[in-house]
Amino acid sequence: MGLFLVTTALIHCDIMVSLLRIKVRLPEGHWSGDVSRLRPEAILRIEETMPLSKGRGTAKLSSSIDLANELASHLGIEEVRDLGVNRYEVDIAPKGGGYIKPIRDTGVIPQSPFEVRDGWVDWTIECVAQKAFQLVQNLKDSDIPYQVVSTKSTNSRMLTSRQRTIFDAAMNEGYWESPRRITLTKLAELLGVSKSTLSVQLHKIEGVVLNSYADNVRRNSP
Repeated sequence: MGLFLVTTALIHCDIMVSLLRIKVRLPEGHWSGDVSRLRPEAILRIEETMPLSKGRGTAKLSSSIDLANELASHLGIEEVRDLGVNRYEVDIAPKGGGYIKPIRDTGVIPQSPFEVRDGWVDWTIECVAQKAFQLVQNLKDSDIPYQVVSTKSTNSRMLTSRQRTIFDAAMNEGYWESPRRITLTKLAELLGVSKSTLSVQLHKIEGVVLNSYADNVRRNSP
């Protein structure tokens, strides 16, 4: 994680809703950033976070390793409640570390849960494209290291109407089942297209679907 470069991303600004995935280096003094830097082998999963008045807050988290001592000794944490099996609930002291200022100034809220590793938080944020651009600019103006991992419009269609027809036929006829219930040749005859044309279309469809779910696969696989 420490090898991430600060990058500037060009994000297309329009009225459509964007899904922005961005990794941000948490500043010194932020409890989850500091604890994860102390134990860089740890993966902190922030399951819930709730800001309170005067900069305080609470958070519920789990970890890949025992972090009870590191959490209890951090000045930004007032109290730690051990929930068992490396799960904790913490009360955050004023200025102990909630959402960083560029997030608050932009007026966006990252989706939960999210992960923190070696001082880097991995946020996914759904917002209008202009807000995504503004957040990146605020991070840049604040000299906070960040990396834009991906952006995509949640209003855009994954497949064309023709690709959707092919996708539905392939699913209904069991083309992607194991073992297959229909061959490429038979599926091409059913759709009235050549075998080579159908093969190209299926590869395009598979690429779109795999790319759309790539982050979920990586996040939920060893």
